[in-house]
Amino acid sequence: MKEAGLTHGGFYAHFESRDALLVEAMQRAGQDNLGSLTDGMERRLRQGGTRFRALMETYLHDAHIERTEEGCVIAALASEMTRQHEAVLDEARRRVAAMVELVRAALHSGAEDREAVVVASTMVGALQLARALGGEAGRDILAQARRSLIERHDHGAQR
Repeated sequence: MKEAGLTHGGFYAHFESRDALLVEAMQRAGQDNLGSLTDGMERRLRQGGTRFRALMETYLHDAHIERTEEGCVIAALASEMTRQHEAVLDEARRRVAAMVELVRAALHSGAEDREAVVVASTMVGALQLARALGGEAGRDILAQARRSLIERHDHGAQR
């Protein structure tokens, strides 16, 4: 609060607790992430290809290795969520559910719902590992994940 130039009283005038701040921050980051992801997908769709390919190429893009503040809130915070209070954990669950739904909507019409969970998990895990390694090794992880997911799940048809 001191670094932000606010007092503790100023903080509690806006948020009832630290958890309320975290929930709102996650909601905002999730909205911003979804907007950025959707914009990137739409740009790629205008160039041709499927929604699934556009999602993979946007989410698993090299730029997300360095620019964590602009990337997926799930990938950034997943390992910390189990240590949070229930309200924060509930918001994290909503973020994960939204990610799985985004993937499900991009998969081909014959895909089983469990495929969306596996694909979303692979996307988030690949991004986390790529960030941990950074540089060429990180870019290689993203490239391999993109290639593998597209080969396995991009059947050229949209839902």
